[in-house]
Amino acid sequence: MGHLRGLSDSRFRNGVLAVPLGLALVAASVASAATLRPDTRAAFQRYVQLTEQRNQREILGDGPFLWIDGLPEARRTEVYERLKSGEVEVERLETRENGKRIPCPEGLIHHWIGTAFVPGATLVQVLSVLDDYNHHSKYYRPDVERSRIEWREGDHFLVFLRFRRTKIITVVLNTEHDVRYFRDGPARAHSRSSAIRIAQVEDAGKPDEHDRAPGDDDGFLWGMETWWRMEEKDGGVYVQSEVASLTRDIPIGLGWMIGPFVTSIPKESLRFTMESTRRAALSKLPGGLAQPSGR
Repeated sequence: MGHLRGLSDSRFRNGVLAVPLGLALVAASVASAATLRPDTRAAFQRYVQLTEQRNQREILGDGPFLWIDGLPEARRTEVYERLKSGEVEVERLETRENGKRIPCPEGLIHHWIGTAFVPGATLVQVLSVLDDYNHHSKYYRPDVERSRIEWREGDHFLVFLRFRRTKIITVVLNTEHDVRYFRDGPARAHSRSSAIRIAQVEDAGKPDEHDRAPGDDDGFLWGMETWWRMEEKDGGVYVQSEVASLTRDIPIGLGWMIGPFVTSIPKESLRFTMESTRRAALSKLPGGLAQPSGR
């Protein structure tokens, strides 16, 4: 959905925008023909299984707890300095099987990891932001439009999140997530989140809005798995989030419209999530920062 503000009516009358607008409407129609195939789903499930195995090994001590601690010394020192200065680090990851890429027919797997540092915070304070799902629509707006805890038993949550994401086009998604938190010691914790339902919203915000059938939509998000880790040290808390997501592939001829969304949104959303987590945690400290109204 392009933004057409500021363009005079005469430009429309002269037909300057007629062709691009027509292409957009045709593309939107064609783009809707996407179905999550069983082999696409299976490929993502295998990818997630191998990623989960690596995460478990690292949490149990067979590898660095924080991703940055596995970097070469010079690079590690540089990243720590940037984090302590308030920056967020986001990097692409890829899980391989026996050294080979995992093929995903008619789908794209996006895998990113982000890290932030919250100076002056405790592990408990950071966890109080992450598991405060009833207020995620405040902490993470505008990406999270609505949020609520649907069910909770101790550190096990069922959470509803409504995402709104824009990159040339705007996509609204109603999602449910199964989330579990674990304490790994006095200064460490981690969580594991799986999206158990992802439904694209048709006519969002209108009286007749409704969910499209999961897996039979435009394919902008078919799967989402998240691994969080938190470690309190250096006078604050390091927060790490690793996300693997599944989208449709990019149809020939529609890369101009679909490509920016499926390739850019995963990285940009994770960066925004880490920056927002840092701000929200800082706002809970004495004299902390006020939450901004949005991006």
